[in-house]
Amino acid sequence: MGAIQSNNSNAKLEMGDAMIVVMKKGSSEKEIQNVMQRLEEFTLKGHLSSGVERTVIGVVGDVARHPEVAQMLERFDGVEEIIPISKPYKLSSREFQPQDTRIKVGNVTIGGGELVIMAGPCAVESELQTIETAKLVKAAGATLFRGGAFKPSTSPYQFRGLGEEGLRILAMAREETGLPIITEVLSPRDVETVARYSDILQVGTRNMQNFALLDEVGKVQKPVMLKRGMSSTIQEWLLSAEYILSQGNRQLMLCERGIRTFENYTRNTMDISAIPIIHKVSHLPIIADPSHGTGKWYLVTPLSLAAVAAGCDGLMIEVHPSPDSALKDGAQSLTFDNFKRLMVQVQSLSQALGRKVAAA
Repeated sequence: MGAIQSNNSNAKLEMGDAMIVVMKKGSSEKEIQNVMQRLEEFTLKGHLSSGVERTVIGVVGDVARHPEVAQMLERFDGVEEIIPISKPYKLSSREFQPQDTRIKVGNVTIGGGELVIMAGPCAVESELQTIETAKLVKAAGATLFRGGAFKPSTSPYQFRGLGEEGLRILAMAREETGLPIITEVLSPRDVETVARYSDILQVGTRNMQNFALLDEVGKVQKPVMLKRGMSSTIQEWLLSAEYILSQGNRQLMLCERGIRTFENYTRNTMDISAIPIIHKVSHLPIIADPSHGTGKWYLVTPLSLAAVAAGCDGLMIEVHPSPDSALKDGAQSLTFDNFKRLMVQVQSLSQALGRKVAAA
């Protein structure tokens, strides 16, 4: 992506704004630490982002309360310029980090240009169902295995998951297949438990603004996937991302899973435009979930292909050995045969676009 630009390095910071300290090419570690130390003296928090050519320091806190900081730092050795950040989201913005975030999970890199495929059942129902599905999706080309152990439900009388027993089954599926696993965490009190088993922690649509949960997953040094709230704007979504990033966890990816509109033919309205928008305004990888985005299995393939064409970094697909008997979301789950057919089409489209599907 393009380099950071500024029309006026002496621009006055408005109340509540953050700023970026752009270090000179080849600035020393001592010069960088001098800036970080001075920020601490003003109770401001600096977030380092090291690029190929230079390092930038994102500064958050009540910057406007200390207008003298910008002028002071401009005189520091190694500092090239100070740039105000006008957007309400800071650490997730392209202004803060021009280069794409890349997240390593096992042998897979998310956000590195290759397309990752997360596939598996909506819910872990049994050891047999889970391991059978994991083996099949891997054989078809999936790179990560998804499955829910803790399931949020609109009704308290619906299946709500197997809990920690489901996590143990997911770990067995990883042992059998070698696929990293992603599963949802619902509560701050469960973060430590889920993190013991899972390779990626998922924050679901209902919890996008559960700020206590966002703070907790931000403290865990494991990758996190933040789903878009079912009625949220892109700005609200990125502000939720700030909670996780501001706690120090930079291994964050986003997931577009459809939003509520007046249209009720589909479960949600899949916002394909969010994919290129996120790539424009943010450095975070974005995954597309057409299963929840449509709620109908026969729409999953066309919306998956649309998401790939729009530039998503990965797909999250629900797959079940017998969708008609699934305990959760059978109507949007692909059979094994349909998933295989989808993967053939995804491979063909990716090749036509000059992209590659990541190998497990």
